[in-house]
Order: sequence, then structure tokens, then C-alpha cells
Amino acid sequence: MSADGISFSSIADYAERYRSNGASIHATGTAETLRKSLCLELNDKPLDGTEVIRQLTEAVEPGLVRNTDPGFFGWVMGASDPVGVAADWLTSIWGQNSAIYQTAPASAIAEEAVSAWLLDLLRLPKESSVAFVTGATMAGFVGLAAARSEVLRRSGHDFDAQGLQGAPTVKIFVSDDTHVSNLAALRYLGFGQSNIVSVPSDNRGLIKTADLSAALSAHDGPRIIISQAGHINSGGFEDYVALSDLSKQYDAWLHVDGAFGLWARILPEKEHLTKGLECADSWSVDGHKWLQLPYDSGFAIVRDEAAHIRAMTKEAGYFNRNPDDGRNPTQFNPELSRRARSFAAWALIRHHGREGIANIVRNHCAAAARLATELQDVSSFSVLDPVDLNQVILMSDHPHRDHTISELATLINSDQRFFVRTAQWKSRTVLRISIISQHADENLIVRLAERIKRECKQLESC
Repeated sequence: MSADGISFSSIADYAERYRSNGASIHATGTAETLRKSLCLELNDKPLDGTEVIRQLTEAVEPGLVRNTDPGFFGWVMGASDPVGVAADWLTSIWGQNSAIYQTAPASAIAEEAVSAWLLDLLRLPKESSVAFVTGATMAGFVGLAAARSEVLRRSGHDFDAQGLQGAPTVKIFVSDDTHVSNLAALRYLGFGQSNIVSVPSDNRGLIKTADLSAALSAHDGPRIIISQAGHINSGGFEDYVALSDLSKQYDAWLHVDGAFGLWARILPEKEHLTKGLECADSWSVDGHKWLQLPYDSGFAIVRDEAAHIRAMTKEAGYFNRNPDDGRNPTQFNPELSRRARSFAAWALIRHHGREGIANIVRNHCAAAARLATELQDVSSFSVLDPVDLNQVILMSDHPHRDHTISELATLINSDQRFFVRTAQWKSRTVLRISIISQHADENLIVRLAERIKRECKQLESC
């Protein structure tokens, strides 16, 4: 098959080679060499499509980080399952604009299907509505936009008519170790530092509920609470029963940032971690992490569909609609023109099913626990305990020797078969190992542990 001189089969052949060639996980090109290959003078005449694609792959490959490789542990990213990639290719081939039902009927109905499946998989209220967004940052934006509108409505302020002008002050209560995406979403929504109440967190970055209760009682106006399911470093979970009780007591909207941790709800053995989470008002979760969808993919889930629609809906005379149309995606999303994100999600959930998705999450949690066990006797270093999910934090036993963590990461990365990164957290330098690539199994984790122990011993002897 070809179009405009491009052979789609040749692209498929390249994809097979790229995913199986075992090249370095790390980017090998420098900013200077990448600019030399990519920042070219704009050509005046058209170029052959096949030649342009050849130039693109040649120029880009040295600058690619292979987060699809099982040895990638640097950030919580996911590995783009081939079935999702294939469906994503089809999405581009079909070229649908998933704005309203009539621009892309199949996409709208696929959104209906995936929404029902997600609520089932995550055991969230069936009446909730779902937005298909680019990732957890925009999912948080959607959920918190619904929260802003609703808590102001409860206070007698019509945000749609008056905006934030003259509105009662909304206070947003967050852990002092909340994810940066939540702070970004709040800024996009018109909230500044004076709106944010930073509540102390414990050593795992989780909000202290007693301090939250005191902070909530000190404010009389509309309130929003942002909690975390799966802390980005520790993987920890907050006390959602207590948070839910507080949100009811103070008529606050409770939002859960569950970018990857929300998927723990698919495992019966992890039920104790997420108890009460279903009582929240909105949830944000990524698709590209544990669901292994290609970028860009995230989901905003809002219990109150009316509040969701009120915050997001757009109307125009050319938005054609009939009574028998299906879902109107633009009622739930910030974008109008956008790709049909539902097809890849539909294909991947059908491919893995409930058991397959659960097994991916379960295997990664088991791998993290195995890594923590393997490293528990490493001299001069310790693992942050407990390891509840897929995140493992390794730190020096002595704060004045935090530099050895950076040296350890350099040694682990040196042969470019593993990819790890350090983080600055709680005034410490830590090695943050995120097990999220689909094929990262316990055998690979044992090899990683052996490598870490070997390099730790070398550092100890220095």
C-alpha cells in the first residue's frame, strides 16, 4: 500500500527492526549533532516522501530514548504495547477528528465502550463520566475545572456567568509533596499561590490527615482537596477513608491524582491501599503507563457528569447534532479538534482483558518487591520501606554521602543496557527505580539487582 510515494509496508518493516534491534537504551546523539541533522535550511522545492522519511529516521534515531525497552527504569512511562501502536497507526490512517459525534461516529461510540470498561476495571462509580485527554496533567485539569465550577456553585457564585471576578476565595489543599502536574493544572485554572494550602507530608510524601483537618477548619469558603494514589517517588497511598470523611465534613471536592497508582484497584491483594478512593469526586489516570498505550493518552473521570459537562462543554451553530447521535466528545474535553484516542484504548483493553491488565500490574509490583528484597543487605545504602507498588527508592545511609547515589547511577548506566535516573526528594539525592515497562519481569530485576550490588560494593571500596 502506498500514498504520495510512501510505502506503508516499509514503515511497518522499519518498526519491526527498530523494536527488535537491541540498540542502546540511552540517546547517543548530542544536542549539537541532533541540531546538525534536524535544524536544516527550509527547502523551497518538494522532496520525495520516501527520501524524507529515510532522512527523518536517520536524523532522529541517535536522539531516541528507548523507554519501550524492559531495561528502562528512569521514569514512570510505560512501553507502548504493539497492539496499541498498531491501533494508533490505524487512528492516523483513518484521520478522524474526534470532536463531535458527527465528525467521527465510530470514535464517539468507542469512547462510550472504553469509558464503561475503565469504570469497571477501576471499580469507580458507574455514573461517572470520562474524558479522553493527552495525559494525567490534562486529566487533572479537567477534574479540577469541574471542581472549581461546582464548589463555586455551592457557594452561590455562577462561574459561567461571572468567571473568577468577585468569586469567593477557593482554597486548594494539597500535600507539600504533591506532583508538579497538579500545581500546573491549578495555575492554568487561574489559581495562584495564595489559593493553595500546602499541608505537611510524611517521609513517603503523603499528606498528614490531622494537619489537613486543621487546615480545612481554618477556611470558611469553597474547598478542593487533591490527594495522591501512588506517590511519584514512594508509590505510597493516602488514607482515602479519612480524606473522604473530611471532604464530606467540609463540603470539599476530593480529587485523586492516580496517574499510575489508580491501577492498583484492579488487584484484589492491593485493595487495602485504595479503600475509600471510590468515594472521591474526580480521578486522573494515565493510559500510557500501566495500560501501555502509546502517547498521548490519559483519562479524566468525574463522578458528577453535570459538573463535568458544565466545565468543559462548547457550543457552536455548526456543531451538528441529531437526537439519535451517540456521545458528544467535546462536552467532556478541553480540545475541539483532536485525534481519536479511543481506538487504541479499545484495542489494548480488548487485547489484554481484565486478567492481562491485572497481570501486568501484579508482575511489576512483584518485581519491585523482589528488587527491594535483593537490595536489603546492600552496605551503605538502604531502600525506602515499604514498597507498596512498582516504585523503589534507594538512598545512601548517610546524607553527607548523597553524591554516591549519582555515582551509582552513572555506573549502572555505563554500558547502556539499563536506564536509571536520580531525583532530588526530601532534600536528598535518591535513585528512583520505576518498574513499568511491559516486559520487565523478575528475571530482569534479578540482573538489575546484581548490577546494583556490584556497583555499590565498588563505591564502598573507593
